[in-house]
Amino acid sequence: MATLQKNRKALARYFTDPAVWLLKKTPITPDALTWTGAVIAVGAAVLAATGHLFAAGWVVAFSGLFDLLDGALARETNRASRFGAVLDSTLDRAGEAAVMAGLLVFYARQASAGGVILVSLALIGSYLVSYIRARAEGMGLKCEVGVFTRPERVVILSLGLLLAGFGRVLPIALGLIAGMSWVTAGQRLYHVYRETKTK
Repeated sequence: MATLQKNRKALARYFTDPAVWLLKKTPITPDALTWTGAVIAVGAAVLAATGHLFAAGWVVAFSGLFDLLDGALARETNRASRFGAVLDSTLDRAGEAAVMAGLLVFYARQASAGGVILVSLALIGSYLVSYIRARAEGMGLKCEVGVFTRPERVVILSLGLLLAGFGRVLPIALGLIAGMSWVTAGQRLYHVYRETKTK
């Protein structure tokens, strides 16, 4: 699990380092990137709700880049703050929920009960993953474990939307997000259980 976390961070740095090097030379702040990513996510939600799934996929992916860049820029420029971290987490959750709400509207308009259930399970699972980490860190425990965190959710959702025109790709992507999010929530809960039993 530690190797997986290390690989995630290394891959993120591979994409963010060149952009952060450029951003350091501008007056753009990490918080500005955080807000921009959230606004873009709302745009993706509107596109998803109105059935423009291919466009929504690109916009979700673009929004995800801002999620990588804000924290990296904050660390690189020594502007990381506790409020910035809370703002980042809050707007990440809001943006993700907005996109899922857009998909709920899309499936509701199609009278697809299965689609609504899949989106609901994916949304609840993703929130559990984030909540367990936040609750654990509130008790002073590190809780970054899990096979399926936000970056994986963004990638799979983007691909699902981009390939939605090919059969049942989007429902499969949502099912994967839902299933793996619940698995990851279980992993984190078990991690917290073990950590609290040893302290």
